[in-house]
Amino acid sequence: MLPFRKKIVTDESMRPVAVLIDYEDWQKIEQLLEACKVVQKEEFNIAKYAGVIKLTEDPLKYQQRIRDEW
Repeated sequence: MLPFRKKIVTDESMRPVAVLIDYEDWQKIEQLLEACKVVQKEEFNIAKYAGVIKLTEDPLKYQQRIRDEW
């Protein structure tokens, strides 16, 4: 985790309501989040899982049968 200077703002009851950070730190966080978002979009493709599982029983019937064992 990167070290960021922050100030926690509290209300009258001393409950945290906001966090203040330097603008430069905010820009670093934004860059990291954008880079993470791009990587996630490239890596995740649900279509490659289509047809992988061959079911021998209706999923809803299976779920009900398993719950009845409780």
